Amino acid sequence: MFIEKIIKYTGYFTAFVLATLVLLVVYDATARYLFSTGSIALQELEWHLFDVVILLSIAYTLRHNAHVRVDIFYDRFSEKTKSLVNIISAILFILPLSFLIIYIGIGFVEMSFVQQEASSDPGGLKYRWIVKSLMPLAFGFLALQSIKEVIADFKRYKNS
Repeated sequence: MFIEKIIKYTGYFTAFVLATLVLLVVYDATARYLFSTGSIALQELEWHLFDVVILLSIAYTLRHNAHVRVDIFYDRFSEKTKSLVNIISAILFILPLSFLIIYIGIGFVEMSFVQQEASSDPGGLKYRWIVKSLMPLAFGFLALQSIKEVIADFKRYKNS
């Protein structure tokens, strides 16, 4: 399925960004503590890469059923009940929240783009709209993955 490939490669991209972030933090800490030098832009880039990792990992985490959940009761449920809980959770919580964040996020990104929002720190990064555009994109991926999961859970529920 198309969405599975998108989420899979987004996960791979996120892993690459995470490795890059680790190297960047090591470089920044080394430069700061050993050579008493640093960069505001570099520190902001670390935060932006952290945003990439967190936001683009949401759908990937759902795809692999590794998201946070209270498993005290869920583990004891039958497969049919688990499927029903997953369907209800996606329809009542994940999808409405995703659509709300997409709806609000697009205006948020648009305003940032129009205002040419940049860091208020001297030497900071420009084009803040790029990182802000990850919000509607990430929750779009989450909505698509949730729909795929609802379809799969509905089939499991029906066949149980």
